[in-house]
Amino acid sequence: MSTLKEYLEGYAGGIKSLLVGMRTSMKVFCQKKVTEQYPENRHTTLHIAERHRAMLVMPHDEENHHHCIACGLCQMNCPNSTIRLTTEMQEDGEGKKKKVLVKYEYNLGSCMFCEVCVNVCPQHAIRFSNEFENAVFEKEKLLLTLNHEGSSLAK
Repeated sequence: MSTLKEYLEGYAGGIKSLLVGMRTSMKVFCQKKVTEQYPENRHTTLHIAERHRAMLVMPHDEENHHHCIACGLCQMNCPNSTIRLTTEMQEDGEGKKKKVLVKYEYNLGSCMFCEVCVNVCPQHAIRFSNEFENAVFEKEKLLLTLNHEGSSLAK
């Protein structure tokens, strides 16, 4: 007799669970659908959070100078070697040697967007932008040079 009781309780529990699931499905089914017209209306209806990390950028001023001092902390702390710096030693007018950034390469295709590079930069020379449309057909296009040629605050 106890097995029949357990069977009926299990059966009733299954029916109750089914009805709860169907109620949820019907509620969602009856809600008004919202369709966003993408990419046509992306600038008017699409809202990206300010803290969204989409692509690493190196801001430049009006004179095409950046704040990177070529310390290499971003390259050393990147967990998967996404950043590669090319530097050289140059002498200034006083005869002192100084490390200068020649090329700042960033591989967007292998970036984890962890923001470690941004956090360790002592000069705040790099940051993440909200540019999220980074789809390309060729993998080579994801290898970006962030510094504009011949631009540095060290000059």
